Amino acid sequence: MNHEQAGCCRSRRALLAGTGAVGVAALTGCATYGQPQPAAPPPPAAAPGSSTDPSGTATPGADGEPGPPALATLADIPVGGGAIFADAGVVLTQPTEGTIKAYSATCTHQGCTVTSVADGTIVCACHNSVFDIADGSVRSGPAGAPLPAANVTVDGDAIRLA
Repeated sequence: MNHEQAGCCRSRRALLAGTGAVGVAALTGCATYGQPQPAAPPPPAAAPGSSTDPSGTATPGADGEPGPPALATLADIPVGGGAIFADAGVVLTQPTEGTIKAYSATCTHQGCTVTSVADGTIVCACHNSVFDIADGSVRSGPAGAPLPAANVTVDGDAIRLA
């Protein structure tokens, strides 16, 4: 084998090795398709002077501390509806005017993030579980447990994680 042929073989080997690595990476990505997402971490503990009652209704902070940045304003959460904050792991709802509720955005069925809030319900499109915006209870399964309440505070017009 001459020098040119040896160089040719080395590039073929490099090409085959690179193709194999790409194939392994693609198969690794496919291995997790369709599996439930990991559960969201538990909501942080309530800040001093703020609280959320067991039903998830936020109460204003009493210490006057600015706290974490606002997730939303009251105007951002439609009455009879809500909004999902996937990065924060919460869904905020306003079942009646001035009543803000907060729940984990992680479906209790298999850990997917809920996908929409409409018509008084929170929906997880992974397997079509439907939850009530007023109390997080299951309206239809397969989920068998309600969405857990999350801790938020309402400070004036700002809604913040507690």
